[in-house]
Amino acid sequence: MSYFALAALELVLLGLLAGVAGTLIVFRGRSFFAVALSHATFPGGVIFALAGWNLLVGQALFAALLVLLMGVLSRVPRQGGQVSSGIVLALGFALGALLSSANPGLGVPVDALLVGSPLGVTTTDVAATGAVLAASLVALAVFGRRILFHTFDLAGFTAAGFRSGPVELVVVGIIAASVVVAMPAVGAILGVAILIAPAAAARLLAPTIGWVPPLAALLGAASGLAGLWASREWNIAAGGAIGLAATAVYVLALLVSVLLRQRSRQVSDTVERKTPAAVITGGE
Repeated sequence: MSYFALAALELVLLGLLAGVAGTLIVFRGRSFFAVALSHATFPGGVIFALAGWNLLVGQALFAALLVLLMGVLSRVPRQGGQVSSGIVLALGFALGALLSSANPGLGVPVDALLVGSPLGVTTTDVAATGAVLAASLVALAVFGRRILFHTFDLAGFTAAGFRSGPVELVVVGIIAASVVVAMPAVGAILGVAILIAPAAAARLLAPTIGWVPPLAALLGAASGLAGLWASREWNIAAGGAIGLAATAVYVLALLVSVLLRQRSRQVSDTVERKTPAAVITGGE
């Protein structure tokens, strides 16, 4: 398989993950958590690059460590999840920048860790993304109803006697794993663009909640492939092109949703104005 076909396959898989992990991120308001996690795993990649080991493993291990750290910090009185995510983001990114600047002979370019390189993904990277996608689908098949219940009716979930811990563990695991496998293609900075933007766009366009995951997967795959095509056609950075394509999809979805709402209001106003006349005519 050519490097371009391998990159396209990786981006399609990441787009499908947008329908799973991205939907969870958007529905549960975990965007800042995902951004913090993607940035903060930067030093894990640097450390493993210095040691000559697999970068993805280093980022995955560092992600697990940082999720635990966020959990501990979120329990500090008068703090919260957003505060802990911000602290961990600053810690991880600063540590990664320090390590990379102290080792100018790093085997892997720092910009590759930050913005990724879709054309440089390996079969191992693609296999890891496929495995995370499959595991996420299995997890949703088992815990999907409870996750929905917990997401949209926390009070009812608690009153029903369910515990939040297992649900949180599954959700955080899916998000963290998805963020990590996205890094070889789109890096620590743009890692969540292909996950969050398509899901956010799908939420604007979907007529019902059930339509959000498949629509997010479709938009995610389309934006990834569009960015990859643009990078080849115009010889621009692939990671940046994919991030911009995902953002453009969201902006277009926002514009379409605004136009649809305006049209709906106009139709509603027209019906309201015509209804009295119709009633009078009918009475005659």
